[in-house]
Amino acid sequence: MYYRKQIFQGSGNESLFLWGARQTGKSTLLKELFPEALWFDLLLTDVFERLQRNPAQLREIILADSQKKPVIIDEIQRIPELLNEIHWLIENNRTRFILSGSSPRKILRSGSNLLGGRALRYELFPLISQEMPDFDLLRAINNGLLPRHYLSENPQKLMSSYIGSYLKDEIMAEAKIRNINSFSRFLDAAAFSNGEIVNYTNISSDCGVSANTVKEYFQILEDTLTGHFLPSFQKKPKRRVILAPKFYFFDIGVANYLLKRGKIMQGSEAFGKAFEHFIYQEIYAHSSYSDLNYPISYWRTASQLEIDFVLGDHQVAIEVKATENANPRHLSGLRHFAEEYPVKKLILISNDPFPRQIDNILILPWNIFLEKLWAGELIN
Repeated sequence: MYYRKQIFQGSGNESLFLWGARQTGKSTLLKELFPEALWFDLLLTDVFERLQRNPAQLREIILADSQKKPVIIDEIQRIPELLNEIHWLIENNRTRFILSGSSPRKILRSGSNLLGGRALRYELFPLISQEMPDFDLLRAINNGLLPRHYLSENPQKLMSSYIGSYLKDEIMAEAKIRNINSFSRFLDAAAFSNGEIVNYTNISSDCGVSANTVKEYFQILEDTLTGHFLPSFQKKPKRRVILAPKFYFFDIGVANYLLKRGKIMQGSEAFGKAFEHFIYQEIYAHSSYSDLNYPISYWRTASQLEIDFVLGDHQVAIEVKATENANPRHLSGLRHFAEEYPVKKLILISNDPFPRQIDNILILPWNIFLEKLWAGELIN
């Protein structure tokens, strides 16, 4: 049983959009939170065809509901024309809508009605540690955190199907990508940029397409919520800093599969990279689910001083190391960052068994860091 942290903080009785990549658990969550809702699943052929032919039937059905139940429309991006009817019903019937889908890209690109601020926006991400009472870090690192994949004893087959049917077929169809081979090569090249600074020129050379096409492909991944750019922290630097963003796929398992990592063992280089990715997923989800929506960035100077994550306006600086015995050499980036900016908390996350303090830097085992993060003790 998963206890999802997405509870639509601050939504009250407002209508809302719930976006999230395929198989993050949107439908399951909505059925748990709104068991009495009137439900329209646009993946069902008969429902889809009926409402596509005549969007006005949505209004007719809802006006006939004397109980005024909340209305869930799953996969709303499949019929953007319904949003005009939804707009009218919110204004004139005070109907509460929960509209879910894999991404708003198709609606935005079609110029359809996004309800003009009448529906709040929320996202659902892969599972996070605090949603599972028996969380297994090594399983998460290897399987990823999409619910079915995390639980599977053979996640490779599930991931193969997921990459093929969703990341390639569905996203390419939605984005109207004609050159299938170039996009497939791009996905492989983008995987090597996972957690790294993005170099469009190098990737374009690997893929055989222009740098502008590579930028467009990355934008498609971000628009479809299958990846996120991590900007560099650039506030009034004393030292020259790197300006290019980093990029992370939305799930560790997706990156693992595209990189052909195989089984990841603790202590390996692959574990270190996946461990950092895992921490990023947790922080990104916390920023959204807590409704704090604090910015997340990274900091790197031209002389290669670096910290992995800066939260807020340099409120918290975080370095992630997979080591089981953090030592002073791991603290260099945090110390130099603190020389430039006033920081409330300097944290090194590691696999150490116990918390420690060295000067003004707190060394936290990853599980204790996450407990403090989700308890609201680190940033507010």
